[in-house]
Amino acid sequence: MENKKNDTSNRELRLSRLLDAPVELVWEVWTDPEHLAQWWGPNGFTNTISLMDVRPGGEWDLVMHGPDGTDYTNKSVFREVVLHRKIVYEHISAPNFMATITFEAQGEQTMLTWHMLFLSAEEFIQMVKTFKADEGLKQNLEKLGRYVAAQLKNN
Repeated sequence: MENKKNDTSNRELRLSRLLDAPVELVWEVWTDPEHLAQWWGPNGFTNTISLMDVRPGGEWDLVMHGPDGTDYTNKSVFREVVLHRKIVYEHISAPNFMATITFEAQGEQTMLTWHMLFLSAEEFIQMVKTFKADEGLKQNLEKLGRYVAAQLKNN
């Protein structure tokens, strides 16, 4: 008999992408706020990062500026940081979710897996239907891929 209580599939997003960049570079552009501000968010968004303390217990304050002029304030706390391997952060402003990003070196490439776990199925549905979080995450990874490719060409 399956334990439905532990089934989180109705409240999670998961996406993976193989990036044509070494894990050290992918980690750097994920953890350096100057880099992250250049690629974070869905298409058309820009970012202001006032705080990004990438360590367990460290805070991350980010404002995403939408193409329509709307500002989206985001506050998160890093829960786990393993150099070149994993970042776990809790998005503590609404909507609350836990994000786990894993970095797996594959030669000169990096397999990045992004997992978002929402508190409830209702919050998950709202984020996907209202805010198109699934498409936003896909665009985020596409932008990250283009950004690391550009960094390799410039170095």
